[in-house]
Order: sequence, then structure tokens, then C-alpha cells
Amino acid sequence: MSFVSDLRTLLRGRDFRRLFATRLVSQFSDGVFQFAVAGYAFFTPEKQTTATEAAVAFAVLLLPYSILGPFAGVFIDRWSRRQILVVAPVVRGALLAVAALLVGLGAPDWCFYAAALGVLGVNRFFLAALSASLPHVVPADRLLLANAVTPTSGTIATFVGAGVGYLLRALSGAEHTGTAVLLVVSGVVFGLSALVASTMHRTLLGPSFDPGLPEAREAVRHVLAGLVDGARHVLHARTPAAALAGMAAHRFMYGLSIVMTVMLYRYYFTHDAEAGLNQMTGVLATSGLGFFAAVLITPWATRRFRPEAWIPIMLASAGVLELALCLPFHQIGFLTAGFVLGVTGQSVKICADTIVQRDVEDAYLGRVFSIYDMLFNGAFVLAAVVAAFMLPPDGRSYPVLVLASAGYVLSAIGYRLISGGAGSPRPERVAG
Repeated sequence: MSFVSDLRTLLRGRDFRRLFATRLVSQFSDGVFQFAVAGYAFFTPEKQTTATEAAVAFAVLLLPYSILGPFAGVFIDRWSRRQILVVAPVVRGALLAVAALLVGLGAPDWCFYAAALGVLGVNRFFLAALSASLPHVVPADRLLLANAVTPTSGTIATFVGAGVGYLLRALSGAEHTGTAVLLVVSGVVFGLSALVASTMHRTLLGPSFDPGLPEAREAVRHVLAGLVDGARHVLHARTPAAALAGMAAHRFMYGLSIVMTVMLYRYYFTHDAEAGLNQMTGVLATSGLGFFAAVLITPWATRRFRPEAWIPIMLASAGVLELALCLPFHQIGFLTAGFVLGVTGQSVKICADTIVQRDVEDAYLGRVFSIYDMLFNGAFVLAAVVAAFMLPPDGRSYPVLVLASAGYVLSAIGYRLISGGAGSPRPERVAG
């Protein structure tokens, strides 16, 4: 079945429609918010952004998901999920109003980033509640279908939100006041998701009462112990360990490339902040096209190759093509590289997801995916920190480009060494 027909099938359910609408509205708001943070951090005319500040911005955007992610389930399984979906947008809206006020008043950057951390921390619980609520609004035989359709739809909504954020910034201006407008709009739109969620019955989304559920404090301790157990389990399973290593390696090299690209478009290709943002948006657009191309290409490729073979092919291709395209340090090369890294990176992620789901015992799957999320975001933030130490003020750095390109190729070799050619005996079809 196609994506559209899958979605049409699911939308026949009234409760699913309401939960799905809550997701789309909230992730549209996320796109506006993320564009506002990126514009404030990198392309505000009043600021001279350094690579260190870029690293801080990426840490703010990504670390809440890594740090809070494993613990979110402890509270999602104890609090009314419908109430989380109603209350969280109100809290987030208030924090966004505070952030907008701070930006408008010209407060120090750390004040803005502190408010942004709070916004993203609340959002982590909101997204976890959305995922945990899904089995309550679709039949069991359609749950796999719903898990495939809803994240893709949410990603599309985020891209659309970022596009709207770009247009709003063009209308409201590139100064701090323009950023404040985006934050207010994001908060208002996110508040609409609370109105949608409030149409669902308070008990519809669970959690079901479990008298044997341990207290929250004890459950948090169990989470920490569970992460250790999950790590041990992965280290003794060759193919999942290789998949996690390959995914983390890609995110590190991709992080180096993105920070370098942002600094190039801010200070090397142009010295005008607004022109730099307009041109950098093109790179993000080509990356998005690469992302969606990978969804189409990867299932086709893995019918001909095993996922264990496709991962090193993608990693090596990313390294060779990035060096060839970007070495002259011309904008067209970075535009094309955005597409290449989008295709290869998303292909690696899809294959890694499939291998982990296929080869990790079900009892460990949740803990291993918590480690997966921490590596996925943590590797990117670590790369941003490394780039902050290595990049010159204008971002033009042959050592960083060579490090990223060579790192991709070496990670492909390392993946083959870790996996040892292990895997399923036949080509494994991977769902996009």
C-alpha cells in the first residue's frame, strides 16, 4: 500500500484523527520554533555568531531529547496522557512567551537558551505521550501501519512549519523583534494542539491502572540500571552493535559538516546575515529532498543488498562525494552535498533501525532504543563541540572537511570489521 492509502485507512478512525491532528499541529509549531532558534543563533544581524555559540545552539536543540528521553516513560506511564497533551502546550506556550520577551528586551543569550531548554524539555514529554497513546486509538492489527505513517507525517509538518517560519521572518524582519514574533506564533500554534487534544476523553489514552507499578523514584533507578543492561546486551550482539556504531559515526561526521556549512554561509559565502540565511535554507531544502529520497531508495536497495551491506556503501559514498563536492568550497557543491548527506544519512538510519528491531531481543528493545536516541543526538552535539575548537571564524577549513570525509570512509571500514559480515542470510526488506 502507498503512504497516502495507508493514511486514508487510518483516518477512518475518529480517535486516531484527533490524535493525529494533535501531532501535526504540534510538529508544525516545532518547525517554526526550530527555525526561530536557528535564525537567532546563526543569522541575526545584531550578533556575530562563533562556532562555540553554534555548538551551544545545537546542544540546546538536541540534548533534552537525549537526557530526558529514557526517563520520560516513567511519568508517561503514571500520568494521564490526555492531560499531558492538554497541559504541556499551555506550559510550553508560557515558556515561549517568556523567551519572546527576553529576546525582545535584548536579554543575554543564556537567558534565551535557558527558556529554549525548558520548551524542549516539555516537548520531550509531549512527544513521548503522543507515541504511547497511539495503541489506544488504532486496532492492534493496524498499529504497525500507524507507527510507519505518523512519524513521516510529523516530519513533513515540521518541514512545512520551518518553511512558514522562513516566510514569517521575511515579513517581520531579521532583528530580535522578528525572532520574538516567531516564538509567539509557535506558542499560539502549539496551544491549538491542546484544544484538539481536549476533544478526547480524559481516560481514552491511558495509562491503564497497574497496582504493581513501582514508585517513580524506584522506576528512575530501574531506568539507569536498564540502560546499563541494554548496553551490555548490545555489546554482545555483533550486528546491532555495528549498526549503532555506524549510525553514531554518521551523526558525528554529519554534525561536523553542518556546523562548518552554517559558518560558511554566515561568514564566507556572504557577509550579510539575511543573505546567508536565504542561501543556507537551500542546503536545508536539498537535505530534506535527500531525506525523502532515502525513504524511496532504501527499500529498493535492501531488496538487492542486506542492510549490513548497504550501511557501509552509504557511509563510504558520503565520504567520497562530500570531499569531491565541497573541496573547492563553492556554494553549488554544498547544495549538492546537502542532498547526498540527506540520502546517505537517512539510509543508514533506516537500516540501523531495521537491524536493531530484527536482532535485539524484545525484552531489551526499549532500553536499546533509548541508548540509540542518546547516541543519535549526543554524537551530533559532540561533533559541534569539536568543530567549535577546529573551525576558523569564517568556517572555511580543509582539516574539518577532510576529517568528516575520511571519517565517513573509515567508519564504513570499521562497520565491516565490527559486523564481520554477520547478518541475515538473505536480503532483508526495509520499510521506509
